[in-house]
Amino acid sequence: MTEKIKEKLNNLRLEADAAIERAEASEAKNKKLEQALLEKEQEITSLTHRLAVADEQLEKNVDNVGSKTTSEGLQRKIQLLEEELDAAEKNAKDTVEKLRQVDVKAEHFERQVQRMEQERDAWEKKYEESEAKYQASKKELDELVLQMEGL
Repeated sequence: MTEKIKEKLNNLRLEADAAIERAEASEAKNKKLEQALLEKEQEITSLTHRLAVADEQLEKNVDNVGSKTTSEGLQRKIQLLEEELDAAEKNAKDTVEKLRQVDVKAEHFERQVQRMEQERDAWEKKYEESEAKYQASKKELDELVLQMEGL
C-alpha cells in the first residue's frame, strides 16, 4: 500500500516538475517576445523619425526647387516609408497579441503547478499519517507478541 503512495507521490513530483519546466519555457518564450516587441517599437520609432526627416526634406526641396519630378520622388519615398511604418505597426500589434497569449499560458501553467504542489503535499501528509499509524500498530503488535511470549 505504501508503495502505491510512494509511486503516486513520485508521479505527482514528475508532473509538477514537468509543469514547472513548461512554465519556465513559456516565460523564456515570453521574454523573447518582449525583446522582439521592444525591437519592433524601436524600429517604429526609427521609421517615424525617418518619415519626419523625409517630410522636412520634401518641404525644403519643394520650397527650393519646385521641381515636379523631385517632389514626386520624395512623395514616393514618403509613401514607401509610410507603408514600412504601417507594416511595422501591424507586426508590433501581432507580437503584442502573441505576448498576451504567452502570458495567459504561463499563468495557466503556474496555476497547474500550484494545484499539483498542493496535491503532492496532501499525499505526503496522508503518507506520513499512514506511516505513523503503521508504526503505532506495529509497536502495539510487538508489545502483544512480547506479552504472549511471557505467558
